[in-house]
Amino acid sequence: MKCLYTVLFLFLFWSCEKNIAINTEQSQPKLIVDGTIENDKAPVIFLSTSLNYFSAISPQILAASLVSGAKVTISDGTATSELKEYSYELGGGYNLVYYTNDTTNPSQGIKGTEGKTYTLNIAYKNESYFATTTIPVITKKIDSLWWKPAPFELDTSQKVVMMSKVTDPPGYGNYIRYFTSVNGGSFYPGAFSVFDDQVVDGTTYSIQVDQGINRNDPPEQEEYGYFKKGDTVTVKFANIDKTTYDFFRTLEFSYQSVGNPFSSPVKVLGNISNNALGAFSGYGVQYKTLIIPK
Repeated sequence: MKCLYTVLFLFLFWSCEKNIAINTEQSQPKLIVDGTIENDKAPVIFLSTSLNYFSAISPQILAASLVSGAKVTISDGTATSELKEYSYELGGGYNLVYYTNDTTNPSQGIKGTEGKTYTLNIAYKNESYFATTTIPVITKKIDSLWWKPAPFELDTSQKVVMMSKVTDPPGYGNYIRYFTSVNGGSFYPGAFSVFDDQVVDGTTYSIQVDQGINRNDPPEQEEYGYFKKGDTVTVKFANIDKTTYDFFRTLEFSYQSVGNPFSSPVKVLGNISNNALGAFSGYGVQYKTLIIPK
């Protein structure tokens, strides 16, 4: 009798199943802006269009998402300059499209200056977009860099950690973002690359500097953050405004939450108008280099 009840229960449970088909809507592509301007350098603007969540990803699709033919201008409140479109060959028949000052007419281009505010305007496919950012005066600085053997490692003959002494000026609202370059390579931001001064306001403090990561090719967990003996490390230490801080704070939190079922949803806080994605960011940059002996 017990077996009969079990069979009946399973039959009823199975008979209540219902196939559900979910139709995912195809959203219209949005403009994505990745724009920067830093002190003493020309603005650099990358434009692309968004892909649907369930879209297949391939080099061809990514290349097709890059935006060509936009009109991009930048203003510092006094002068306005139209940026020129350039194409950089990546290999494999693919090109990277970006917008910056016209190198054939450098006197007409705008370069970043500490303390100035910049407005970016983009016209593309009968739509207009704008954003503003400020390059802060460089008041928060790295005083010194040094290294020490990596802790908690069985073999410390090669791995080291880099330390920094930083001075934060009095008064809240000093935000920074950092990048590292190893042996003349590209600058990559840390996994958590932005910091405020709510705890360290007006103090001089020491803090570890983790090696930046290429998010397209992240390091193994046991390698994260370390440098090696013989490395020449340059730190790009950028003073940023709160809007830039909020964008990268929420973007990095979202990135770290991918695949975590217990994480809270987060909205990435960009600063581009007209429902576009991304940010236009100003950097007041200091560079500091450390040579780690072998």
